[in-house]
Formats: sequence, C-alpha cells, structure tokens
Amino acid sequence: MENRSAPVAYGVAHRLEQLILEGDYKPGHKIPSERQLTERLGVSRTLIREALKELHGRGIIDTFHGKGSFVSGIIPEVPNESALMHLFHDHSRTLYDLMEVREQMEGHAAQLAAERGTKQDFYQITKAFEAMEEADALTNAHLDHAFHRAIANASHNAVLIHVLNSLKSMMLQSVEAAVSNLSHREEFKSQMDKHHHQIYNAILSRQPQWAHRAATAHVRHVRESLQHIEKAEDGIIRS
Repeated sequence: MENRSAPVAYGVAHRLEQLILEGDYKPGHKIPSERQLTERLGVSRTLIREALKELHGRGIIDTFHGKGSFVSGIIPEVPNESALMHLFHDHSRTLYDLMEVREQMEGHAAQLAAERGTKQDFYQITKAFEAMEEADALTNAHLDHAFHRAIANASHNAVLIHVLNSLKSMMLQSVEAAVSNLSHREEFKSQMDKHHHQIYNAILSRQPQWAHRAATAHVRHVRESLQHIEKAEDGIIRS
C-alpha cells in the first residue's frame, strides 16, 4: 500500500532543515520534543517522527534513546589527533594563521549578528558578555570563547556557524593563549576589554559596520600582541 504521508513528511523534514539553516537549532543543540514540534509546525506527531527519521538518515540530526535528537555538526570538528592539530600545537605560525581566519570570520559574524540577531540572540549574547565580565580575567577563556560563539550563533549563517564549530577546539585554545599571555598585562588587557565592549554595544544597537570593525580590530590586536610578546620574550604560553 502506498505511503501517502511520505511526501508530507519530506516537506516537514525540509522545514526542519530550514530552521537549522536559519540558526533556530544550532550544532549540538537539542531539537524540541515531538509535542513542541507538532505545535510549532501544525502537523501530527506521526509526521514529526517520520521527518526526524528522515533527517537522521541524512546525518543532519543524531538521535539517542531516552535523550532525544540533536543537530549534527554538518562540518566535523577537527580531531585532536589530526595533522592540523599537531601543527597547531607545535608551531606558533599555525596559531597566527588561525587568528587571521578568525579576524575575517568573526568580523563578518559580528556584522551579521547586528543585522539579523533576534531578541533571544541578544539575550544569549548579553548573558555571555556579563558572565565574561564578572569572571577572573586570568581564568575566563571558556567564557570569552562562549561570548564569541554566541555572536556567531546570532549571525544565522549556517555555513559560518558550522565552520566555526568545526574549529571549536582550536578556537578555544587560541583564546586561552590570549588570556594566558595578555590578561595580566594591563596595556593589552584594557584594549581587549575596550574591544569587547565595542563589539557588544555595536551588535545590540544594530550597527553592523561598527560591529565588523570592532570585531576585526579585536582579533587583529590579539594576534599582533601575541606576535610582539613572542618576539620580545622568545616564546609565548600556549594554554
């Protein structure tokens, strides 16, 4: 007997893909329950189950018994044992290469966040910003990284979000390098704090060009400062 619900389920799956692409459901985040999806999309639970099964088959979501479904990383995260990670750990040049990439991507992410960010996005950015501000500057690498990730998520650019997510470990370690080498030096720390405030205010006041300039200036300042310290002191702390 022909399964007449299949084309409709494919349509529901397509709508869920759109929500993932639009940034409603981000890499690693849990997909709402069947009941919640039924209410949001206005279709039956049967169709929701079929759509989720379809997305699981495509590798777009991961489903775990008793836990639910989660958005997969469309671009896999760089594994710790990869050649790139070995180069990153052993050669500071790779750190600066990453910082150059960060400058471009985070500048664009900040610009898009100012243009596209929702009230919920701004709430998450504010929450991350305040947590970073309240923490000890010498131990806040994870919170600093979380602030930049919240901005990337607010860009609602799925490719950008997934690319940054694939570099998550390297990105965090670059932030750790900045915190370890710069946060106890007032002349560098004050500039980083100034940049963070500028990025935050530019995004929440929806000034995309200012947000772009502030974000690129911030990453460039960190990169150039680390290079200066490495040259002057014959090395930097990597983590």
